[in-house]
Amino acid sequence: MSPSLLFSIIIVILVADFLFELWLDFLNYRHHFTHIPDELKGIYDEEQYSRQQEYKKTNTRFGLISGTFGFLIMIVFILAGGIPWADGIIRSITTHPVLMALLFFGSLMLVSDILSTPFAVYQIFVIEERFGFNKTTPLTFVLDKIKGWLLGAIIGGGLLSLIIWIYMKTQQMFWIYAWIAISIFSVFMTLVYSSIIVPLFNKQTPLEAGELRDTILQFVKKAGFKLKNIFVIDGSKRSTKANAYFTGIGPKKRIVLYDTLINDLEKTEIVAVLAHETGHYKKKHIWINLITGILQTGMILLLFSVFIGSPMLSAAFGVEEHSFHIGMIAFGILFSPISFVLGIFLNLWSRKAEYQADRFAKNYGFGKELINSLKKLTQKNLGNLTPHPLYVFFHYSHPTLLQRIRAINNNEG
Repeated sequence: MSPSLLFSIIIVILVADFLFELWLDFLNYRHHFTHIPDELKGIYDEEQYSRQQEYKKTNTRFGLISGTFGFLIMIVFILAGGIPWADGIIRSITTHPVLMALLFFGSLMLVSDILSTPFAVYQIFVIEERFGFNKTTPLTFVLDKIKGWLLGAIIGGGLLSLIIWIYMKTQQMFWIYAWIAISIFSVFMTLVYSSIIVPLFNKQTPLEAGELRDTILQFVKKAGFKLKNIFVIDGSKRSTKANAYFTGIGPKKRIVLYDTLINDLEKTEIVAVLAHETGHYKKKHIWINLITGILQTGMILLLFSVFIGSPMLSAAFGVEEHSFHIGMIAFGILFSPISFVLGIFLNLWSRKAEYQADRFAKNYGFGKELINSLKKLTQKNLGNLTPHPLYVFFHYSHPTLLQRIRAINNNEG
């Protein structure tokens, strides 16, 4: 295969991915029920439903504009020889493989983030503000950006440096050692993410003693689930939208409730949501997801090790001297169709896991309360009642609200 043919394949992959996502967005934008199913009636009144539809259309139109802008910037940069140009500038500064990669990716990501910032500002301070969701202040937005850059530099830069250093020392066998290092890091982050990373952005406080905490502890004891760590996160600092999640493994596991969730739901509905999250742990979903991620990383690194030594990866972009960081870009694009297919199966598994967690909550007597909580959260967050089935298939990690309600009522999924 010639470098020019490889370059053409790269461009075709990028264009095909963009057009496919554009088509899915269009299908989802136009899709709606001819009549609302009985299970979904009453979630929105006429005025609220009109507002939800406007929210959906506004976000879709904005996503099309921002996505098209990002795609055009990327494709023009590649076609105009931006990669060899940027690589040449980096090489004029240093020829050390690790430093070159850090400067190259750091520069690209910084420029990309700067270009996308106006869109993020509009999304948060215009669209989300217009529909009553935004609670983020300009200061919080700026601080989040700075913290994100620092974390990206420390964590992302650290991992990248380690992988390249391992490659320099071990060459073709580097994927095994890199796999071990990344796996250890993944487990470590699973253990400490909520206690180290989250506090950089949000305040977490133990759920205060009272009826809600007592009810939760009664449930987890009944379910045979050892849990002492129940935290409330100040989600209202940025948005009125509500959520809850389970994080950590072993003694580090904890359930985190958004303060907005506590304000929006009744006590039994909150426990129903926690029963669902507990179901994920009891069904070993946390471990399965962790192990699946580790196995997927190993497969990617193995394939990467086969191709990274080929100068053709760099030559495809017009870069004369092959380097690790250019090879990473080419391989990442070439691997994206495989990643797309893997994503389909991961979403299928994720949706199945959600059904299982819902059934777990129902088996403990929280079926009705879980349905009520899902309806309230959908109404509060202006959730889409009518996503297109193809859009759901390719993008949803959770079943639709209608699918979840029917599965809970019929004990399916």
